Amino acid sequence: MGLSDLFRKSGAAPKCSAVIVAAGSSTRMGSDKLAADLCGMPVLARTLQSFESSDYVSEIVVVTRMDKVSEIADLCARYAFSKVSKVIAGGKTRMESSLIGVSAVKASAKLIAIHDAARPLVTEAVIKRTVCAAAQYMAAVPVIPSVDTLKVVNEKDRIVGTIGRDTVYRVQTPQVFDAVLIKGALTKAAEKGLALTDDSAAMDMTGFQTYTVAGEEDNIKITTPRDLMIAEAILKSRDMV
Repeated sequence: MGLSDLFRKSGAAPKCSAVIVAAGSSTRMGSDKLAADLCGMPVLARTLQSFESSDYVSEIVVVTRMDKVSEIADLCARYAFSKVSKVIAGGKTRMESSLIGVSAVKASAKLIAIHDAARPLVTEAVIKRTVCAAAQYMAAVPVIPSVDTLKVVNEKDRIVGTIGRDTVYRVQTPQVFDAVLIKGALTKAAEKGLALTDDSAAMDMTGFQTYTVAGEEDNIKITTPRDLMIAEAILKSRDMV
């Protein structure tokens, strides 16, 4: 019996434990982007609010830098995020932090979502689509099509090929997986010493084909000051300020 069969039998909507990866260095931002003000709330608080209010999330684990654990725990208390069960220190790489996070969720979790803390504009619709697809297919990620033609460039800055954009997509988060599968995939990647920047890449290594669902253009990742300006404009267009 698969996960989707279990959820259909119980008549309940599928739920996941969410791992919010907030252990980045914010190098390109020039300052701590997760603490940056986004229409009256820190970026991280906006992100956590999306998962706190989701009907498809039962638990939240925040993975951050060791020096930020106390600060983020205080933030969670200040905004009364009741679903946050743990704020823990991550690893040296994104992949290590993801592994630490998925290892810290409740043992009863059937599905685990992994989400970039710097994507504060994720909507309930994207969370729902991805969680429901993962309940059926065991692994799902939101994607959006590439609107640009992509080129392969060599070490001499010369174009050596063109990648057809019809089959190229940009991957977003949350990425949602069967708990056992993602724990095993990330463990194998760690054993090989791989520094993967995308959690579904660990699934690719196992030979498992991850299902895709429609992402949203507004589900941007804040990396630069310009991204913060765009995020503010999006929130204002949603009448969320």
